[in-house]
Amino acid sequence: MSIEPVTVDVLVERVVATVLAAGPGRVRVIVDGAPPTLPGALADALVAPLRAAGRAVTRVHAEDFLRPASLRWELGRHEPDAYLEDRLDLNALGREVLDRFVDEGRYLPTLWDAARDRATRDTYAEAPEGAVLLLDGSLLLGRWLEHEVAVHLTARPSSLERRTSAADRWALPAFARYDAEMLPTAVADLVVHADDPRHPALEVTRPPR
Repeated sequence: MSIEPVTVDVLVERVVATVLAAGPGRVRVIVDGAPPTLPGALADALVAPLRAAGRAVTRVHAEDFLRPASLRWELGRHEPDAYLEDRLDLNALGREVLDRFVDEGRYLPTLWDAARDRATRDTYAEAPEGAVLLLDGSLLLGRWLEHEVAVHLTARPSSLERRTSAADRWALPAFARYDAEMLPTAVADLVVHADDPRHPALEVTRPPR
């Protein structure tokens, strides 16, 4: 395995090629990473080239599938284990988005408005055959969420700490535990080193000689 520095444009090209190689049917793509690695920005950058390749594209944000505040904060607002275990409604994300997207050709775009702490009451959207669903968020891999392609943006603990605001650093142990227990770098199809998202690097596994 080696680390290959790439430009952002080349990274997008590599991810798009991986998505297109997943087949002509509906493809679910998870772009996962701690907030400082900017998984949403990478997912957004994939939309135009995938559409240019003839694929319909839908965007979903894991942040729109949070659990109610009473459940997320049951153990306190700054509890790292609860941030990892209780923050996301993984069952709804799997059932109403990822599973329905493939099985029924539809999906729920949003579930929960965290600002108002109430259901969005969104309606299902249609997904044509051959569509690509791009889901971005944090702490998503190794959590029984079905997908065809997974991209994990990783960064050294020191980089995460430097790029995380002082008010949010209480959550960093959740990402350390996630790395140790869920092994996102082992689960992902593409691992991107994003200590500085402007200068990414791809892990490349060399075939045996």
